[in-house]
This record gives sequence, C-alpha cells and structure tokens, in this order.
Amino acid sequence: MTPPARSAGKGVTTEIDGHELSLSNLDKVLYPSGFTKGEVIDYHLRIAPTVVPHLAGRCITFKRFPNGTDEDGFFEKRCPEHRPDWVPVAQGPGDRKGGVDYCRIEETAAMVWAANLAAIELHAPMALAADLATPRAVVFDFDPGPRTDIGDCCAIALQVREILAVVELEGWCKTSGSKGLQLYVPLNTDGATHEAAAHFALAVGQVLEKQLPKRVTTVMAKVERPGKIFVDWSQNAFHKTTIAPYSLRARPDPTVSTPVTWVEVEAAADDRAELRFEAGDVLDRVAEHGDLFAPVLTVVQRLPAD
Repeated sequence: MTPPARSAGKGVTTEIDGHELSLSNLDKVLYPSGFTKGEVIDYHLRIAPTVVPHLAGRCITFKRFPNGTDEDGFFEKRCPEHRPDWVPVAQGPGDRKGGVDYCRIEETAAMVWAANLAAIELHAPMALAADLATPRAVVFDFDPGPRTDIGDCCAIALQVREILAVVELEGWCKTSGSKGLQLYVPLNTDGATHEAAAHFALAVGQVLEKQLPKRVTTVMAKVERPGKIFVDWSQNAFHKTTIAPYSLRARPDPTVSTPVTWVEVEAAADDRAELRFEAGDVLDRVAEHGDLFAPVLTVVQRLPAD
C-alpha cells in the first residue's frame, strides 16, 4: 500500500485524502491466479486518478466477489448502509418500489473503500445522476458468439467507425476485459435521449447485419450468435450499465476493461494481435499514454436527425 498504514488486528488502518479506512484480509486470494485482495486495493488506489473522472457523478453498481472470482459474485445497486458518511449516494433506476440510492465514486478514498468490499467490477450508466434522462454517450457492445473472438469484434468495430465517419461522428474503443469490445460515441450535449441512442446503435448494427449477414447479428437470441458478433444496442437503455473503463473483471486473472487505440484495434482485426491486459499492464499503459478514454468525457457530438 502506498499510504502510510498502521496495524489493526488482522487488517490495517490507513488515511487517504483525509479519510481513515480500515482494510481487512489483505492476503486473501481473490483470483485463481493468486491475485490478492491487497493487490486489488492497490490497483484501485493507483488507477483512481484516471478512472474517477469516468465514474464521478454517476450511479455506480458494484459486482462483489467476497469469496473470490472463482465463485459467483453478486450485483449491488443499493449503496451499503454501513458506507462512510463521505461516500455520497444518488438516486437512480430501481425496482418496483421506486428508485435506489446508488454509491457515487468521487475520490480515491472511495475507490479503496469499494475495493475493500471486494467490489471487483464497477458498472456505470451512460447518464449522470443529475440528469438520468440524458446519456452522455452511445455505446456499441460487441459480444463475440461461439467460434469468434475479440479480433472479430475489432473487425466489426472498424466497420462501425466507417459508418460513423459518414455522419461525422467519432468513437473510442475499450476492451470489455472479458471476451468482447465496446465502442463509445461521446455526445456530452443536451437533447440526447436513451431511446435515440439505442435507435442509432440498432440502426448501425442493422446496416452491418445486412452487409455482413454471416458475421453480424442484432438479435439477442443466443441461437443466432454462433459464428457472429452480436451488436448489443440494448446497452443504451435507461436502466442499463456497462463495465466502466479501467474496471477489473472477475476472470481467472485480473484482466481490466482497457481503452485501446484504433491502431491496436486494426492490428487485432488484421493480425489477431492480442488485446488482453491485466492490472499491471494497464498501470504501465496509463503511465506511458495517459487516459486514452479521456475524449469520451469532453468531445461534444450530436446524433444525426432521423
């Protein structure tokens, strides 16, 4: 751990940004590869300056794995009642009883607190909590079916880029940290709606479905997916979240949803170059390149009129 810490029984107590945190079971192995809870916390601590801008102001859903990633985890939308008073909440989409108070991750200390809960995966919506009706981006989620891989996802992402260029839009890619790839088209403007975002993503997907019927599908039924890339346009729905950039994933190894360049996407599509990054790789990439996903937060674009 980078911050000074003092022993507290089986854990340690540390101070981050003026907040005192008690961290427990640091030696507990959370990944089959041997990656420990302490290493998860350290990754959250070190990546926080880069990832917090992508989480701040949003209703964050945790996926927690207190017994490790080789067992089933659980999604947690409602922010725990035992959270520190400096972890704010925001009301977002809920169940039949109404809204849910989600955790907001606004600073490094909150990232470390979440890691101590074994919140390995952080899922974020397209909209800010202050304006849930207005998505800040359109997301294309490329999900590889059987007999396809992330290289095939990259090939389809390049096809989407060509369509986006026709309507003067730009997008930025990241790996899902699992099997797929995601392409974000930033909007960052008033007037955008989830319905329009979903309609646009579906329309683009359907163009490719007609052009490449043996390689692309927009149909959710899994029977349609073997040998194809599913363009999941439904991730743009009001209640949906997508794995946040720089979030760890619950895989056998500590892989990360990693922003990538279009050069890397092209290499993966053409030469099947591997697009798989673990926590240490991502920290090195950020140190060398900065935040490749930063434009998603600032670039202003509008979807074409129907």
